Amino acid sequence: MTILQGAILGIVQGLGEFLPISSSAHLLLVSRLLQMESTPAFKIFEILLHVGTLVPILLVFWKDWIDMIAHPIKNPTLRLLFLASLPALVFYVLFDMDALDSGWCLGPMFFVTSLLLLGIDFFSRRQTKPQSTVGVRHALTMGIMQGFGLFPGISRSGSTIFGGVLSGLDRRTAAKFSFMMSAPAVVASLLVEGKHALEENLLSEIELIPTVCGVVLAALVGILTIRWFLRMIVRMPMAVFALYVALLAVAILVLQLGHSPLLPLFQAPEGMQILRFLK
Repeated sequence: MTILQGAILGIVQGLGEFLPISSSAHLLLVSRLLQMESTPAFKIFEILLHVGTLVPILLVFWKDWIDMIAHPIKNPTLRLLFLASLPALVFYVLFDMDALDSGWCLGPMFFVTSLLLLGIDFFSRRQTKPQSTVGVRHALTMGIMQGFGLFPGISRSGSTIFGGVLSGLDRRTAAKFSFMMSAPAVVASLLVEGKHALEENLLSEIELIPTVCGVVLAALVGILTIRWFLRMIVRMPMAVFALYVALLAVAILVLQLGHSPLLPLFQAPEGMQILRFLK
């Protein structure tokens, strides 16, 4: 990996993590355009990029994190974040996400994201008294939607904000809790993949300077993106992003049907099972 490749992927992660466009899918697409192979070491690099975008979440919401730590009983947010993380854990156990890493299903998944984003506009317009405080119902609904966000091409932020608005939250509150929800998921992924990396000695294969460059840019771009998005979400229609991902879905399917070498055909590899318990 070159420094330029690391920088480009860091910028993509910083934008994609907080805009409802699916960072994992964009990392996959851009890495293919850059002709980078999906090796175990590259997967560790992707996890580190997510750690980079964890920094903006800690910095932007630092008062919330401090209050949670200082008042774990009085402040219910920590419990709600734990509750919201449970459905995603169930999805992770049931589904083999590695089976989707080749990108064969990105087109349809982007269409799903487009529909979810249109759903945010639809349901938020019909709210009469949107709530600004997250409760158990909101956390569970957003947690279930976060499970769907594990699939490449389905935006985690888009799906969870949709879940929040659907359950009655106003758009900004849903977006804030959505971003905070990613922190436990990133930490869990880092622990699991970090253990695997140590066992397989993958850390020695990571190129230090491109990785540091990517992580730093992911953090810097992420700070700018998260602040901008939180300001704009109350007035910008999500249809803008819905149109983008829908056009991207069409382009991907056209490339796949045209047998482009950039992406595999739109068909599950032979013998592949997505559900773990069917294997």
